[in-house]
Amino acid sequence: MKSYKVVIWKLSINRSAKKPTYLVRWSVDGEPFHESHKTKALADRFRAKLLRAADKGEPFDTVTGLPDSLRGGKAALSFLDLARRYVEARWAEASAKQRDSMTDALATVVPLLVKPGRGRPTPEVLRRALRSYVLPVPRRERERPEEIAAAVRWIERASLPVGELQEIARVHELIDGLSRRLDGKPAATQTYRRRRAVAFNALEYAVELEHLPSNPLSRVRRKRGKSAVQEVDRRVVVNPRQARKLLTALTYVGGYDRASGRRLKAFFGCLYYAAMRPGEALGLRRSDCTLPASGWGRIELTETRPTAGKAWTDSGEAHDRRGLKQRARGEVRIVPIPPPLVALLREHLKEFGTATDGRLFSSERGNVIAASSYSRAWKQARELALVPHQVSSVLAFRPYDLRHAGVSQWLNSGVPAPEVAARAGHSVDVLLKIYAKCIDGQEQEMNDRILKGLGEGVDTEH
Repeated sequence: MKSYKVVIWKLSINRSAKKPTYLVRWSVDGEPFHESHKTKALADRFRAKLLRAADKGEPFDTVTGLPDSLRGGKAALSFLDLARRYVEARWAEASAKQRDSMTDALATVVPLLVKPGRGRPTPEVLRRALRSYVLPVPRRERERPEEIAAAVRWIERASLPVGELQEIARVHELIDGLSRRLDGKPAATQTYRRRRAVAFNALEYAVELEHLPSNPLSRVRRKRGKSAVQEVDRRVVVNPRQARKLLTALTYVGGYDRASGRRLKAFFGCLYYAAMRPGEALGLRRSDCTLPASGWGRIELTETRPTAGKAWTDSGEAHDRRGLKQRARGEVRIVPIPPPLVALLREHLKEFGTATDGRLFSSERGNVIAASSYSRAWKQARELALVPHQVSSVLAFRPYDLRHAGVSQWLNSGVPAPEVAARAGHSVDVLLKIYAKCIDGQEQEMNDRILKGLGEGVDTEH
């Protein structure tokens, strides 16, 4: 909103800091604003610009407190408003996971770019206000508790104009904030990179809107940690015998009739024998499966149902409904499945049938199985199938580790990497980076080659 009701006061000196600064204070429509400057000359110059704009009859923005002329004739855009507009522009096409990630990063960035002053809400309240009320498009009209409403009023007044990021010191402040958690401790490398990517894209949008001449984050490069591709810890990978014991143990999990465990046996079988992601198994339909009475079958994967949270999906359900990860919309991934999995799926269909929409795996009420439910069943299966020291280890600690075990088993069986990558839904490059430490069976061969090169021969007696 704009207002012509502007009051500009005389300069004042802030002596509370180690080195006194000069304050330019003014109000727009009754809302106070101030700018701090290191020298009196700078403060006088800025105050003169405000006076000149007011004398010309320019409207002042009630959020930033600035007249249009101070930003090259274009209305100043606060970083909060940029974040709102960026989310609006990306919301419709973004997946639920991307919406979650986007608002998480922006809720970290926006509070970093604010004017100094009193009345700042606690970091927890400010983050909740941004994440649950201000940024997500469908939640902006929700009724706000007074604590949240006060936090929103504060951030709307305090959010700096995007143009402030043309100062290199501001950019460094932003990067420092992106690299820290809410408690001030260093954030994980992947968290930092994800946040920085969102901030970079939001600033690219500001350039597109002509509120910035170029992306200020392009001017600062800060090396942070190793590659984002994380190798699988080979200690989490079960061997085929352990995998079979875990799947059998599921039939003993659950209530008096143990149906809940049996209902999940084929689900976990898909993660191991077909190396499917949990979301892909949750979206699997009977029509996607070819299940012969004997021999190999196949699955044609077309959809995934990842857990995202009700706040981020269009349907209001906890699970999003998307195409396959890193594939074009409508693209199919074909996975040949071995006889053990074919048998598991046939047994599952015989006992439990399908949900009304044809999905193989559902809760007793026909809903998509919650991650908390299958994770709880997996924890119980581990306690039944593994010996005590294995239960307390990282071995198959998460359901997702079954996928790692399945891919590792394919590689160690000699299946060429391009074929494994195609079945698992990876690129060959990423596959080999992730599973580099899980390829066994070659160490002795390499040792023998080294001995031969040294001219020592291969002497098994010594």
